[in-house]
Amino acid sequence: MDIWPVTSAMKANRTTIVSVSVRVAGVVCYAAIASCARHEPAAPAAAGAGPPAIPYEAHISAGGRTPAGGEFNNPFRNDPVAAENGEALFSAMNCDGCHGGGASGWVGPSLADGRWRYGGADGEIFSSIYFGRPKGMPAFGGAISATAIWNLVTYLQSLKPPAEVPTEYWEE
Repeated sequence: MDIWPVTSAMKANRTTIVSVSVRVAGVVCYAAIASCARHEPAAPAAAGAGPPAIPYEAHISAGGRTPAGGEFNNPFRNDPVAAENGEALFSAMNCDGCHGGGASGWVGPSLADGRWRYGGADGEIFSSIYFGRPKGMPAFGGAISATAIWNLVTYLQSLKPPAEVPTEYWEE
């Protein structure tokens, strides 16, 4: 007489459970390996083309020669709908958490006073948002699309500088 009938039933079920577990683990491993397939990087636009860069007056070029760079063109320049989308995104992405409501400045600099540390042209603003800047401006290029960044640029360019700016210009 078996004094542990439950144990016998458990032993019989254990083989089935282990078999199913091994199969599930195999499927998971196969999916993980398949998802690790190598992807070829996108080919550059032109052989020898440099990264999209914008020459600034503050850049110091080795040998006095400025490297070739790309040119950014805002596809939404002066588009009121894009400016509205940019304004909504400015709040949604918490840009106003640093740059204040209406981009008037708070712990981050004002983006509405017409004074730009890293340049106020469309491509320069795009570059600042996309790549970030030292001392606090994070790079959003990996978090939002280029279209969204251009909407932000259009919004910032639509802001009218105040008649009286309460702070001094940072550069003399």
